[in-house]
Amino acid sequence: MSKGNYKIIVESGATKSAWRILDAEGNIVREFFRMGMNVSTMRMEDILKNISEAFATENLGSCDGFYLYTAGVVTEPVREEIVTYVHSISGIGSIDVQDDLVGAARAVCGRQSGIVAILGTGSNACFYDGKSVIRNVYSGGFVLGDEGSAATLGKLFLSDFIKDLVPAEVAEEFAKEFKSDYASIVEGVYRSESPSGYLGSLAPFIVRHKDNSYIRNLLYGNFEAFADRILLKYDVKNYPVGVVGGFGYACKDIVESVMLQKGIRLSCILKAPVEGLCNYHMK
Repeated sequence: MSKGNYKIIVESGATKSAWRILDAEGNIVREFFRMGMNVSTMRMEDILKNISEAFATENLGSCDGFYLYTAGVVTEPVREEIVTYVHSISGIGSIDVQDDLVGAARAVCGRQSGIVAILGTGSNACFYDGKSVIRNVYSGGFVLGDEGSAATLGKLFLSDFIKDLVPAEVAEEFAKEFKSDYASIVEGVYRSESPSGYLGSLAPFIVRHKDNSYIRNLLYGNFEAFADRILLKYDVKNYPVGVVGGFGYACKDIVESVMLQKGIRLSCILKAPVEGLCNYHMK
C-alpha cells in the first residue's frame, strides 16, 4: 500500500502482534500478524526491526495515522524513540504509542470510565477515567506477580511437574507432547529469549485438560489470586470490570465463576482488544 487515506492499528502482546489496516470508512482492508513486542523485555533494535520489516514486506507507506499498543511499560523516552523512527521510515504525521493497558482500556471503555483487566500471556489491571489510566496496581511480571496470566499458570504447572505433583495421566501426556524433561524446562525458563512467552505457551495444553480436578483447581487458584491481589484493590462496588485477553477468554467460564464468587461484576470478556481499538480510532 502506498500513501493513502488509511490507518494502521497495531496491538501487540508478548508473543504476537496483530496489525489491521482501516480505510477512511473504518473497514478492515487487511489484517496480518507478526512477532510480539514488549518494550520492557526486548531490545529496542529488535522492536524497530520488527516494525521496519512490517512496513517493507506489507508495502505500508504514509497514511493518516499509526497507532501502536505494545506490551511493557511505555516511558516517554521509549515513546519518542518509536515515534521518531516510524516517522523517519514512513513520513506519517499522526503517531501514537501506548502500552497494552491503555489499549485494553480504550478497547473496553472507549471514552467512558471503568476498571480494565488484561488476562493474556501476562496480566494487568487499571482504573481508566475515559482519557487516561489514573490508577494501576503493579503487576510485577511473571517473576513478581502476573497473577491470573497464562505465564503464571505455566509457572505453577511446571513447578508441580518437576516435583512429580501433577497427576500421572496429565504429566505423561505433557512430557510426550512437549518432549519435556528437567533440563529442557530449565532451558526454556532461564535461557530462552522470552521466558514469559515460553511459560504462556503451555497454557493451551493445560486449559485443554480443565476437566481434570487438579488442573481445574490450578486455574481457579490462578484467577482467585488475580481477583484478591489485584482487582479487589479497585472500586468494584461502583464499577464493573471489562476483561481482555485470549487466556481469559479461553477460560471464560472459570473467570465468570471466580468473579461471581468475589462479588465482582463483569461488563465483558473480549478475546483481543484490536476490534475495540479499531472502533476507538474511527470516532
